[in-house]
Amino acid sequence: MTQQHPITPPPELVQQWIGDYYGCPVSGELAGVETAIATRAAQWGADQELEACCLWLQQNCGRWEIPMSLRAARRPKPPSLKEQALTDLDEIGSHYIGPGTAERIKTIRRALEQLDD
Repeated sequence: MTQQHPITPPPELVQQWIGDYYGCPVSGELAGVETAIATRAAQWGADQELEACCLWLQQNCGRWEIPMSLRAARRPKPPSLKEQALTDLDEIGSHYIGPGTAERIKTIRRALEQLDD
């Protein structure tokens, strides 16, 4: 279930975990694999906790929409390409780029809005 979410332990905490494992303080830059494994482990643990909470809610509240809402709020889907393009277009549209740009932006916006998500 792990999706893109900002559950990432800070480097200082990863250093502390590595130091605890080896029994000595760790300082300096972490290797990419150390950070990647710590991040994946933190995300996995968070996902397990979220699923346990959703299961508890479902079993004790008897309402399926509450766990669904919690899951959607805590693990939101990233914006679609269309949504991201429209957001980017809004940002670009607020800056002067050159003659005729406003009409080009309107055309691009109309085309994007006609696309399915």
